[in-house]
Amino acid sequence: MSENHEHKHAHKNTKAVVNRLSRAIGHLESVKRMVEDGRDCSEVLIQVSAVKSAVNNIGKIILQDHIENCLVDAVETGDKKVITDLNNAIDKFMK
Repeated sequence: MSENHEHKHAHKNTKAVVNRLSRAIGHLESVKRMVEDGRDCSEVLIQVSAVKSAVNNIGKIILQDHIENCLVDAVETGDKKVITDLNNAIDKFMK
């Protein structure tokens, strides 16, 4: 059996994240339809920017939640791997 360090956390904002994800998916679906329908590029780009900002917003909520909950736990328990993983994730998100 392979060791899997999947941490199950209680996140306060799960519902908010799921709702925003649904909205972002809706935006993406409409981008796809617009492209398929041959809509004007500028209209498509505006819709794409709505997707980008929704995804960024989702990332920020997850990040804030993670810092307030998981990072605090990791520091208290001295779990350096969680801290390293979080730092790597933040780097990727910020790029």
